[in-house]
Amino acid sequence: MNQQEISELHRRLERELLDSYDEELELELDDLRLDEVNAEEPRVPTEAERVVRQRYFKELLRLQGELVKLQDWVATTGHRVIIVFEGRDAAGKGGVIKRITQRLNPRVCRVVALPAPNDRERTQWYFQRYVPHLPAAGEMVLFDRSWYNRAGVERVMGFCSDDEYEEFFRSVPEFERMLVRSGIQLIKYWFSITDEEQHFRFLSRIHDPLKQWKLSPMDLESRARWEAYTEAKETMLERTHIEEAPWWIVHADDKKAARLNCIHHLLRQIPYEEIQRPIVELPERVRHPDYQRHQVPPEMFVPEYWR
Repeated sequence: MNQQEISELHRRLERELLDSYDEELELELDDLRLDEVNAEEPRVPTEAERVVRQRYFKELLRLQGELVKLQDWVATTGHRVIIVFEGRDAAGKGGVIKRITQRLNPRVCRVVALPAPNDRERTQWYFQRYVPHLPAAGEMVLFDRSWYNRAGVERVMGFCSDDEYEEFFRSVPEFERMLVRSGIQLIKYWFSITDEEQHFRFLSRIHDPLKQWKLSPMDLESRARWEAYTEAKETMLERTHIEEAPWWIVHADDKKAARLNCIHHLLRQIPYEEIQRPIVELPERVRHPDYQRHQVPPEMFVPEYWR
């Protein structure tokens, strides 16, 4: 390649890198949609807001770089990790999970978000449907809600009996100690938001057509039962905060701060080290003079509405 070709290649690589970072900008626009929905003209961010946002992106990208190092270490050492994310509806669990997994290999770091149990699963041992999703060697599993559904929504909504509720609290410490004894590292986060902040976030979902799917009848009912959920949360934290798997509380009224704080804390819980990778050399493409590429019929191409 001559110098001009090398320069053009560098420019293309820079554009590709910026394009990959735009993924986070696209997620960030999701947080700004309420302003667009409620205002006739989009509000221009102040200089202070631009500075804060710039600092947020810079730190997030740094932390995501550390998550990549963590991923490599987990895959190389065969470490096993479970991260449980719990909290009220609209507390921001999904947002931090997206930022954690955004640049990671889904074969190493995967998310489990189970639906309500079916009729057969309701007759099983309570923890049985979670067991198949536990990590093998070299895997990180993020539970977007977990077996703690029984201590929260099932208790408040009356989906379990008093006996089942008490049995859960007798069983869960032993279940988690068993996981830890087997070599699995278990990290548990509770995302805490105020009554006023949850009210605002529900309103944003109601007014944003791209977020309305997030609102379920169960979510709306949770607003009416705020105090019952608070009592259930307090009981859960008191009875399941064990030395082998303690709870960590994330203040989540500020979404960006909650994401950065949670990821920073997570990285400090695991004794990872940077894995030195061998230098990658891209091999030259093998070309054969008798090779002829077959033409694709034009009707198979997607119409190019955008160029």
